[in-house]
Amino acid sequence: MSRHHIMGAALGMAMMAAPLAAQDQPNSFDTMPNGPGTGPYPAVMTQDPALPAHVIYRPADLAKAKALGVLVWGNGGCSADGASARQHLIEIASHGYVVIAPGDIMSGPGATKKREPRAPDKSGQLPPVATTSADVKAGLDWALAENAKAGSALYGRIDDKALAAAGHSCGGLQALEVAPDPRIRTVLVHNSGVFTDGTNPIRGITVNKAMLEKLHTPVLYVLGGPDDIAFPNGTDDFKRIDKVPAALVQLPVGHGGTFRTLNGGAAAALSVDWLEWQLRGDKTAARSFTGSNCRLCVVPGWTIEKKGID
Repeated sequence: MSRHHIMGAALGMAMMAAPLAAQDQPNSFDTMPNGPGTGPYPAVMTQDPALPAHVIYRPADLAKAKALGVLVWGNGGCSADGASARQHLIEIASHGYVVIAPGDIMSGPGATKKREPRAPDKSGQLPPVATTSADVKAGLDWALAENAKAGSALYGRIDDKALAAAGHSCGGLQALEVAPDPRIRTVLVHNSGVFTDGTNPIRGITVNKAMLEKLHTPVLYVLGGPDDIAFPNGTDDFKRIDKVPAALVQLPVGHGGTFRTLNGGAAAALSVDWLEWQLRGDKTAARSFTGSNCRLCVVPGWTIEKKGID
């Protein structure tokens, strides 16, 4: 096995295992209550028997929320913990989105199932991913079916042109797997990217650089700076994208992003702006990204690179 293949395998294990290892340690995130988010529609985290093994984030009062966008999410580590990014996802939902993550509620005070550690086997290989891009896509199919189903709480409330895919780390690769779906209007890739050495070391994920040619929507990469294990992959992805508008934002916070902070922190705030701009044409939100003096252009310590945006 070449050095490049060894590096690719090690990075793949890190992208699966690192987020899970952090989740398996007792910390304040598990006791942090679910806030309603800061948007105009206080949000809740829930589950629906019609969509088993998924966690749904949505405005609590659907009667007040119309033309909802939909974001399907790939969990860090491709784990089965659909609450692993709950602060981030509740924040997005509070701005008028139905956000759907595969798995069950395994984090936070509302956890209904225990997280299962994913240990390497005797050969050092991790087991296959606990959730797949098909599970991510199932959330999109369900939301659109509910939108068309008389009697559903979501009946007629979803804007079927405001659909997005996103994910963190291994889940960011799942978002790229879902990205070719013609219904998707934008993609957000957090702390992730296709492996630079051409390997595909994560069992249950099928990724390669050719996937980037299939992007048909604007795409946002959010990386944690040089200390992010996905930094080489994500920056290389961005260099290769040349057919769709793209932005790469670097927050110097490492691979874990700001997912474990109240309301999802900076990553959630800029994600909301991207979604509002791309899916709803909000010009105020666009100013976070557009122009030489864009809001993200002037944050100390942050960087933004753009293609086809200005």
